[in-house]
Amino acid sequence: MYYAHFGLSQPPFRITPNTDFFYGGGNRGPILDALIYAIVQGEGIVKVTGEVGSGKTMLCSMLQAKLPPNVESVYIANPSVSPEEILHAIALELHLKPLRDATHLELMQLLTNHLLARHAAGKQVVMFVEESQSMPIATLEEIRLLSNLETADSKLLQIVLFGQPELDDNLRQPQIRQLRERITHSFRLSPLKTTEIGEYLNFRLRAAGYRGPDVFSRQVVNAIARSSAGLTRRINLIADKALLVAFSENTHSIKSKHVKAAVRDSEFSSYEPLQPRIKVGLAMMLFVVGAGLGIALYSLFEAYQRRAATHDTATAVAPDAAAQSQPIGKSTAPVSHGATASNGSVPAQPEKRVAVKETLDTPSASLPKADPPLVVTAVSPRAAAIAHAVPSPQVSANGNGPTPQASAAPGEILATPIVGANQQAARGDADPVALRLAATENWLKRGNPNAYSIQLLGTDKPEQLNNHLNVISKYVEINEIFVYRTLAKEKPSLTVLYGSFQDRDAAREALARLPAPLKAYKPVLRTMQGVRAEIAQHQSS
Repeated sequence: MYYAHFGLSQPPFRITPNTDFFYGGGNRGPILDALIYAIVQGEGIVKVTGEVGSGKTMLCSMLQAKLPPNVESVYIANPSVSPEEILHAIALELHLKPLRDATHLELMQLLTNHLLARHAAGKQVVMFVEESQSMPIATLEEIRLLSNLETADSKLLQIVLFGQPELDDNLRQPQIRQLRERITHSFRLSPLKTTEIGEYLNFRLRAAGYRGPDVFSRQVVNAIARSSAGLTRRINLIADKALLVAFSENTHSIKSKHVKAAVRDSEFSSYEPLQPRIKVGLAMMLFVVGAGLGIALYSLFEAYQRRAATHDTATAVAPDAAAQSQPIGKSTAPVSHGATASNGSVPAQPEKRVAVKETLDTPSASLPKADPPLVVTAVSPRAAAIAHAVPSPQVSANGNGPTPQASAAPGEILATPIVGANQQAARGDADPVALRLAATENWLKRGNPNAYSIQLLGTDKPEQLNNHLNVISKYVEINEIFVYRTLAKEKPSLTVLYGSFQDRDAAREALARLPAPLKAYKPVLRTMQGVRAEIAQHQSS
């Protein structure tokens, strides 16, 4: 109706996939190239996920159009069938004619013979499965068995699963883990960004024959971005109706009011009024959580100050002889680190010294507590903070005593960890896990709350974490590794993070550059806020 008004030769925003309108931005082009490479190289099972309307069907159509002539494709549009029915469906797509009452074994033999014949003729066969998130688990298992069909050097059948994010949930189920391990490549179609939406709209218009100035202004593009959530199907629906409204008003300029009218006329517009309420609800929830966390932190800090004051008083009641010869509050007597004197004996302790053993509580409820107990003598808050940040004392080169780690301010005596005979610290070794826990605590205290990190792995076996850290440190700087305690499947667990990035884009680039051995752990992006919330929830449980 409006095509001649805008000088168009064909509809620019139909939702039916048309490969002439394939937009390579928003990472669609690179994903298409990677899929073609994976299929041609015979990489087994490949997975592509994306929200409803993100462009999966268009990508599938482009694949069928761009694959080399020697690659034959099978398209399964409705996979929500039983295992026996899926074999019949594949056989029919391959133009085979199985008997209606053929057994499972007969169907498998028929498919195998056909695939072997195509392989002998120099052909590859690839099967595209749309809406695979609705495929029953038993049928997914049948798909895995089909992927076992192979010769000595290549697969007889390539499989590409297209599905919504629920497909990932299905693949996480234990009974389907064998299929999950066969997936060699996974791709995600993300929603288009605002700048990409503007490029997408102009690209589709000009592909349809438009030759005038840009119809969609930045303000209009922003309005479409907010209403469409970056999903291409929604963008097409809104743009098509906005052009129709502009035509009815006999104007060539698309305005925000045209976009609003288009959104009101769309089915998904019923979800739009919920967004402000959701945002308000989230803001109120965050406010309540923040207030509760602030009260908890303040209570912990007050308790810490009272405890420190009690310790100062206890030590002042029974000062040693050396302390009595100095003005009160100016003691600089060193605290013993358990070092052995040159004659092999342990230095004698002053008879009247009072040593108070205590595990210092961290003043943040969202951070893990320090594990080793501390010997504290007249510890002021600043000294305790310094002691908490100082690693275990190291034996000096000449073996006469510990190497100084930090100097005390006047009137302060630094607390030092008790070093047991069976601990690595007694040999001068640093426990990598303890060091990373301490580094993580400092990062969470001082880091940018909007920062991102990469979660490499999690383990509920602390004794194995050192081995993991040794492996990881071969590929990335160990000082960029963070470790924190949490719960996984209701079991105490340790999570390992890599790096601190200012925004999501930087984190995604670092994730893409990770060495292949680290990608084997299936790393994901995390926010510092999310990590803090997880730790707080773990500590409150």
